[in-house]
Amino acid sequence: MTRLDDQALTDAGLAPEGRGRVLLIGCGALAREVLDLIDANGWDHLDLHCLPAILHNHPEKITPAVEAAVSARRGDYAQVFVLYADCGTGGLLKAACDRLDVGMLEGPHCYSFFEGNTVFAGRDEMTAFYLTDFLVRQFDAFVTRPLGLDRHPQLRDMYFGNYTKLVYQAQTDDPELIEKAKACAAFLKLDFERRFTGYGDLEVAMRGL
Repeated sequence: MTRLDDQALTDAGLAPEGRGRVLLIGCGALAREVLDLIDANGWDHLDLHCLPAILHNHPEKITPAVEAAVSARRGDYAQVFVLYADCGTGGLLKAACDRLDVGMLEGPHCYSFFEGNTVFAGRDEMTAFYLTDFLVRQFDAFVTRPLGLDRHPQLRDMYFGNYTKLVYQAQTDDPELIEKAKACAAFLKLDFERRFTGYGDLEVAMRGL
């Protein structure tokens, strides 16, 4: 499997290897999970191109970035599939994918499809803050530094005062990540809950390809 670096996935994403018939265009935060599924299932017909995961913090940039990637790469593959859900684009990504005639993941965001869109919608959790494996590892890059909590810890109450718990949606059983997720919850002064989700609807969608 391709060796992955979380900071590189955050800032630069991951270039495709130029193999396979189907190109997956997704978020860098999903790279490990997607490549794990490809490797475990022998899905050699799938190739992966990840955009920078930091777009997670700038959803207005996701749609144009996906459109550019589809336009640049689709001539090299028989099919393109977008491994993003809506991800804060307000329906703009779905409209772009429809216009480009490419499929995409269902659901509002990765927290939903990792848990399973139906299950997630049924929980109706309005005061939960979610982290995945990737976001636990990159907590400082996605939460602490962008929100200025490393410099101004008093901002914690302004950002997280209405949350009651941190939910760690675990894709893997990793004791080190569990402890780090607990530390994230303590830092934000939130209750902690771990849910093992595995790959959820991400795996379901990939099996359909």
